[in-house]
Amino acid sequence: MSTPPVGPSAEYILPLRWTAGSARDSELQDLAAYLERLLRWIPVIVVDGSAPGLFERHRAAFPPGVRHIRPEPAGAGDSGNSTAGNGKVAGVMTGVRASAAELLVIADDDVRYTRESLTAVVHHLSSADIVRPQNYFDPLPWHAWWDTARTLINRAWSADYPGTLAVRRSALLATGGYDPVLFENLELIRTVKAAGGRERIVPDLMVARRPPKFRHFLKQRTRQAYDDFAQPRRLAVELALLPVIVCAARLPAGRRRAVLLALAAAPVLIAEIGRRRHSGRAVFPFRATLFAPLWILERAACIWMALGFRLAGGVPYAGARLKTAAHSEAELRRRHHGKLGNAHHLKPANVPKEQP
Repeated sequence: MSTPPVGPSAEYILPLRWTAGSARDSELQDLAAYLERLLRWIPVIVVDGSAPGLFERHRAAFPPGVRHIRPEPAGAGDSGNSTAGNGKVAGVMTGVRASAAELLVIADDDVRYTRESLTAVVHHLSSADIVRPQNYFDPLPWHAWWDTARTLINRAWSADYPGTLAVRRSALLATGGYDPVLFENLELIRTVKAAGGRERIVPDLMVARRPPKFRHFLKQRTRQAYDDFAQPRRLAVELALLPVIVCAARLPAGRRRAVLLALAAAPVLIAEIGRRRHSGRAVFPFRATLFAPLWILERAACIWMALGFRLAGGVPYAGARLKTAAHSEAELRRRHHGKLGNAHHLKPANVPKEQP
C-alpha cells in the first residue's frame, strides 16, 4: 500500500451498523471497493456494530488493510438516551479512542471522498478543531433530486449539515465525547464548539454521497423534520408553513391562485440562491430547484407529525425512541465551557498542503 497523502497523523473512521436482509446488503461490494481506494490515501478504521454473521461477512469483503473492530459497550449519556438508540455515536467514539491519529475524518458509509477532497478536508484542520464540508448526491435518482432541494434551501440561508466531518481527536476527547441524540452531527459540532473549539464551514468543498434507497428515503422524512427541535427558530417557521398554506387555499379563487403561485415560486428562488452560492452549480443541477416546493409541502406536513412524536415521548429510531434531537448551545456550554483551555491552540500535526 502506498503512503497516504494526508500524512501519518490522519485517520478515517467509518461507523457501520447494517441489519440482515436490508437493502444495504447489496451495497457491500461498492463499500469494499471504496475502502480499498481509501487505503491508498489514509488508514481506515471501520467500527462495525452489525450482527455477528454480518460482521464476519463484512470482514471477509473488506480489504485486509482495514482495521475492522467492534464498538465498545457504552451506557446512557447525559441526555438519558441509550447509545443503543443511536449506535453511530458509540461507533464514532470507539474509533476515536482506538485511533492514534490527531486528525480524524468521520464519515457515514454512504460518503465517497476523492483523494483531492479528502486531502482538502484534512488540510482545513490546520486552522480549526472541526471542519464541515458539503455533501451532494451521486447518482441522482428522482428522490435524490427531492432531497437535494432541502440541501439547496439550507445553503441559501446558512449551510447544510453533511454526513461527514473532520475533527481533531484531542478536541473531542477533551469533552469526554458527545451524547447519542438523534441529530448526532449537530451535537458533535456544538459539543466541540462549547468546549472552546473552532469550527470551519467549507461549503465549496464538495464530497459525494450515495443516495438512500427509496424505502429508506421515506423513513427519513419525519425523522429529518424531528431534527429541527434542535433549531427553535427554524422549527417555528416550519410549524407555520401548514397554516399559511391552508389559509392561502381558502382565499377567493383569484387571490388564491396568485398567493399559491407565489408560495410555489419562493422556494424555487431560494433553492436557486443556494445552488449558486459557493460553487454549487458544479454539483447541483438546476432541475433540483424545481423540487423545492414539493419539499416545502413535505416539511409542512412532517413537522406536525414530528411534533406528535415529540409529545408521545420521542421519534422511533433503530428500535428505540429518541426524544432529544440535540442539546442547546447554552446547555452544552454549561457542561463543557473551558475544557479545551484558554491556552488551546492548533498544532500543525503534519497537515498536508491542499491539492491543486
